[in-house]
Amino acid sequence: MRVLVTGAGGLVGRAVSKDCRTHGDEVFALDHQALDIASAELVERELERIQPDAVINCAAWTDVDGCERDHARAQAANADGPENLARASRTVDAVFVTISTDYVFDGEKDGFYTQDDEPNPKSIYGLVKLAGERQAQRANARTIVVRSGFIFGPGGRNFLSTVGERLRRQEQVSAIADAWGTPTYAIHLAARLRELVLLDLPGTYHVVNSGDGAAYDEFARAVGQELGKDQSLVQSVLSSALKRPAPRPRNSRLRCLISEARGLSPLPPWRDGIRQFLSPDRSSQTAT
Repeated sequence: MRVLVTGAGGLVGRAVSKDCRTHGDEVFALDHQALDIASAELVERELERIQPDAVINCAAWTDVDGCERDHARAQAANADGPENLARASRTVDAVFVTISTDYVFDGEKDGFYTQDDEPNPKSIYGLVKLAGERQAQRANARTIVVRSGFIFGPGGRNFLSTVGERLRRQEQVSAIADAWGTPTYAIHLAARLRELVLLDLPGTYHVVNSGDGAAYDEFARAVGQELGKDQSLVQSVLSSALKRPAPRPRNSRLRCLISEARGLSPLPPWRDGIRQFLSPDRSSQTAT
């Protein structure tokens, strides 16, 4: 299978590229420098050149506060980009998968968000990611939208990915106690993205590790426990204390209503993902 991965320099893009290669796919891994998905002309040209069987879009501008300050850039990267890829995928007859976010929900619900829940984003980031879902689906009926969140993994620069390194150095870590999501290991997410390509059934899927979800401080303490570190290294703080420009959902835990019905087993528990992530032989892991 010929697979084009956009955003291949990022956390999920690297995991997807590695997983596809492990399965023997011919992978064309393009980072932002190689392909700016906001340019419809460049996207069309590259897909015509590569003629992929599948396009997996891992490209995004994920700076939530940056999106709040620069709506135009956010729209171009997170909404128009997926639409450009979806349209070009239709032209070359490729299945198109694009990653969306748990931030399309307002966070006011207790429990898990499913596909039955109406999106109601609170931030520009959430608004443009939702627009990206809809624009892509309008441009290409063969579009698979994957919502995920709280993603961590090798090479990640976000809090969830770096908290282990900080705790190993015996650093004090401040972690939010009043915002909950469903932690998702990038290696496990990558495996499911490829499974969805093979399934080739358009729709919206929620892809996260199984379990009840966690607040950031609970996740950090689980990492510390796995590393045998003193739990007092993790200090709980409230979201309001951070004074960030963009609002975030209080609760963005996800659950999928259709995956099992389509023969897809639940992903491993997120605590298993932590154990795998912290394992000394992590470099040999593949998304299988």
